[in-house]
Amino acid sequence: MHFSLEKNVVPWEEAHLEDFQQKVLEPSHQQPVVVDFWADWCAPCHAIAPHLERAMTEMADRARLVKVEVDEGENMKLAGHYRLRGFPTIMLFVDGDERARFAGSRPSHWIRDWLEAHL
Repeated sequence: MHFSLEKNVVPWEEAHLEDFQQKVLEPSHQQPVVVDFWADWCAPCHAIAPHLERAMTEMADRARLVKVEVDEGENMKLAGHYRLRGFPTIMLFVDGDERARFAGSRPSHWIRDWLEAHL
């Protein structure tokens, strides 16, 4: 689990192909899970990270954040399974299913509005 040095920033967890079921799909039956599919080489992925964390901090009582680095291990198979076309792709899972997604970098207020619309 990772924590930011900023005050009140929501912790996020990493998931991989082998534990995606346990860290994303199963917990999404109790609380919505936002998944950030990102890559280290991807500038927009790094650009969205503080905005996503800020929005998730504000929504921490309603959803949790999990990050998947697509180039680690077998994680690209998840990207293929969910037919991701670019990175970052942010997906919302509720009750084990995808409820919504968007791709590319967005400001925190846009992410917050997106979450409000789909929660």
